[in-house]
Amino acid sequence: MPIREKSREEVIDAVVLQKNHYASGKTRPLEARKENLKKLASVLRENESNILKALHNDLNKSEREAYTTEIGILLEEISFTLKNLDSWVKPKKVKTAVTHIGSKGYRIPEPYGVSLIIAPWNYPVQLAISPLIGALAAGNTAIVKPSELTPHTSRVLSELFEGIFDKELIYIMEGGIETNQLLLDQPFDYIFFTGSVPVGKIVMEAASKRLIPVTLELGGKSPCIVHEDADLSLAAKRIAFGKLANSGQTCIAPDYLFVHRSAETKFIEEFKKAVHEFYGEEPLKSDQYGKIVNERHYNRLKSYLNDGEVIFGGGFNDQSLQIQPTMIRPNNNEVPVMTEEIFGPIFPMLTYDRLEEVKAFVASRPKPLALYLFTENDDVEKDITQNLSYGGGCINDTLMHIATPHLPFGGVGESGIGSYHGESSFSTFSHYKSVLKQTNLFDFSFKYPNSKNGLKILRRLLR
Repeated sequence: MPIREKSREEVIDAVVLQKNHYASGKTRPLEARKENLKKLASVLRENESNILKALHNDLNKSEREAYTTEIGILLEEISFTLKNLDSWVKPKKVKTAVTHIGSKGYRIPEPYGVSLIIAPWNYPVQLAISPLIGALAAGNTAIVKPSELTPHTSRVLSELFEGIFDKELIYIMEGGIETNQLLLDQPFDYIFFTGSVPVGKIVMEAASKRLIPVTLELGGKSPCIVHEDADLSLAAKRIAFGKLANSGQTCIAPDYLFVHRSAETKFIEEFKKAVHEFYGEEPLKSDQYGKIVNERHYNRLKSYLNDGEVIFGGGFNDQSLQIQPTMIRPNNNEVPVMTEEIFGPIFPMLTYDRLEEVKAFVASRPKPLALYLFTENDDVEKDITQNLSYGGGCINDTLMHIATPHLPFGGVGESGIGSYHGESSFSTFSHYKSVLKQTNLFDFSFKYPNSKNGLKILRRLLR
């Protein structure tokens, strides 16, 4: 299904259209924001079947997985936002310093203006609409660029939104790389990008030319640590869930595994058991198991099978673009499967004797988007969470930190800049103005240059 590139004129006209609409002030009233969010929820509910069909065509996602990770999570986020938006939009009072007695300080959230949201292909509905929720809640307009690698989903989103929302508020702009390049050359007020580190650098470079603020949700190699005291059966099930959802095509999927040497044999047995419970003895025939998005990524993943000894799995289907859940023991730490983000169902496993080995290894690599630790030891938990830098993660689970609106989600270092979800989404798309309201009931003369004892008083106050 080919997607037509947009012309420069089309892109410029779209941005001008939204600039004019934002300038009209129509996006700012609280009730207008709420109404737009309610309409967004209605679009998702009333067109669930079309969206699920598109996701199945693009990624072979099962109905259960597609609803849970693409539609249901968005409906929950909209509901949470509607419940809390009244309090989020209110000016926030701040404390008064002793030097400012009589005054009042406020932080007032205001929308940035016209935002650009560039979405990836792995969760093409969730990762296009989730930031849009924050943009609308904060009072912005948005041009949303879906991924051309999931053309069925891109087309469905475009058609659904065009019938419900005016393009001056939300424009689902289909296109490929050329359209992305044209968009990045426009004077947006905010850019929100989800995707790979290399493309994230291009986005940031383009934004820097106009000093446009950005949020970058990237990726990286997220480690998973199974300590010697972990509940191995439960850990294996939760790790298999996190690794194999969407056939491993998840930015926060466990990318490589560190298992304590004493737990290695038992963990492998339990992991195999979990895979078979989820997808049967032949996962490639399961209607719950997805496919790789395209042939290029499929061939890239197949090449990783040569980077180590296959512990189990290793099968594939060139026609359906599927690869079995596979665990390998890498030849060394510098093979591609250990240096590149995998984004697929291949799981390299390392063993360790001392936790210091794991900490040294993780700290020597770029900061990951997620980290997962399985342990019953509070000291081990404290050691890892306090001494390793990563975007976010779980203790004794995987992926689930992304599903709560009470936790901000984002990366650090090469895994991203900024965060969102819940109130963090509202904050991301808002500029907080600092306002000081001074009293006229009295005045402090010591601050003026003609004050006789001003310096003496200031020395007392400012120390």
